[in-house]
Amino acid sequence: MDEIAIIKTSVGEMRLEFWPDVAPGHVKNFKQLAQQGFYNGTCFHRVIKNFMIQGGDPLTREESQQHRWGTGGPGYQIKAEFNDQPHVRGVLSMARASDPDSAGSQFFICHADARFLDRQYTAFGRLIQGDDVLEKIATTRTGAGDRPVTRVHIESITLAPAAV
Repeated sequence: MDEIAIIKTSVGEMRLEFWPDVAPGHVKNFKQLAQQGFYNGTCFHRVIKNFMIQGGDPLTREESQQHRWGTGGPGYQIKAEFNDQPHVRGVLSMARASDPDSAGSQFFICHADARFLDRQYTAFGRLIQGDDVLEKIATTRTGAGDRPVTRVHIESITLAPAAV
C-alpha cells in the first residue's frame, strides 16, 4: 500500500508522497522514524528562502542545545541512494555531512529549484499538499545560522494511505 506523510507543524500541515522506486532505503528509514515519533517536537532549524527548509534533528527539541543543532541524528547512518529525480521546489531529500553515506534523520524540502544538488543528495519524495505552509516556513525571518527567529516546530509526522 502506498502511503503519504502528513507533517503537522506549528504553522500548518504539509503532505508528501514517497518515491520508494528510486530510494527505498530512505523511504523506509523516514517512515520508521515517523512511526516511532522520532520527529515529534523537533523544529526546522535551518531555513534559507529560495533554497530549502531543514529539520529532523532530535537535538532541536532542547533550546539549550542550539549550539549543536544540525549535528544530531538517530544514532546510525544510511547509504546514499542518488537518483535522477531533480531537486526542484517541493522535493523531499535527505541532509547529510560531507560523507555521502552520512544521512540519518535530517531532511529538507526544497523551496526553490536546487538542481546543483542533483545526484549528490538523495531525493525520496515530494510535497503534494501544503505549498502555502512551505512558503510560510521558508519566508520566516531568520537570524544567525539561518535559524528561524520564531521557532517552527514539527508537532507530528504520521503516515496515511495515499489517495487512489
